[in-house]
Amino acid sequence: MTTVDDLLNLLVLEKIGENTFNGVSKTVGSPIVFGGQVLAQALNAASRTITNNRIMHSMHSYFLEAGDLGHPITYNVSRVRDGGSFSVRRVTAHQNETTIFILSASFHKKEEGYEHQIQIPSNIKQPENLLSWTDIRKEFGDALPKGLKSFLEIKRPIEFKPTAFANPLKPKDLPPNHQVWFKLKGKVEDLDLATKQQILTYISDYNILTSTLNPHASKAHWGNTQTASLDHSMWFFRDFDFSDWLLYDMESPSTALARGFARGHIFTRKGKLVATVAQEGLIRPIKK
Repeated sequence: MTTVDDLLNLLVLEKIGENTFNGVSKTVGSPIVFGGQVLAQALNAASRTITNNRIMHSMHSYFLEAGDLGHPITYNVSRVRDGGSFSVRRVTAHQNETTIFILSASFHKKEEGYEHQIQIPSNIKQPENLLSWTDIRKEFGDALPKGLKSFLEIKRPIEFKPTAFANPLKPKDLPPNHQVWFKLKGKVEDLDLATKQQILTYISDYNILTSTLNPHASKAHWGNTQTASLDHSMWFFRDFDFSDWLLYDMESPSTALARGFARGHIFTRKGKLVATVAQEGLIRPIKK
């Protein structure tokens, strides 16, 4: 995948029944299905059963089994509730006879009310002054660890620019936070809000567990640590567009018992808070 059109072809599911949809998978460099893909496909299924123009405001999910890249995923939607102001949907994802994922999502009619938000971090480096994942691969090339080099060589419809790049050849412990600018590749005009939320959810599963490993980076890295998303929640606050860079500001309050917890806020460049993410992931040291 190289553009937003390729991504949309992946996320927009085939409808095979009134509440049932099928999806295919694309690798992001892992031998199993990327969690962000399952999240976004499940939201695509849920949103297509909403017929009253309500807007998704929150979703909560659990990853139960690793997805197989070679088999389609079937998404079944339960219409839990359609109330006066809110609609709730529950989605289960299956491969063969196995349930691999569950999600609940709530949709709210548009209303006016009070408003405030936290501020975007100050003095943050702007994306024009940073190296992208593509730049890092080109600049450091064969000096990168084999696994990291292979991961960065995968073509993606998103460009990522971390505000700081940890040198894998000189590992050291880092603060429990991580900041990444991101931008879609290709035409981004005329995307409706539901589609933008699905794309944002797909992107939100990238990078977030990095903040859980940073405090242990002198000894822990992706090559000696088994990682996987365990659950993922997201709250959507405001409309936005993908025409400019967005900032993903992440931190990890705690790691313990082979699990790492992280949360993140997604801002527009002008500082509008778009969404907040929370995820717990497996970060299990691999024993030799």
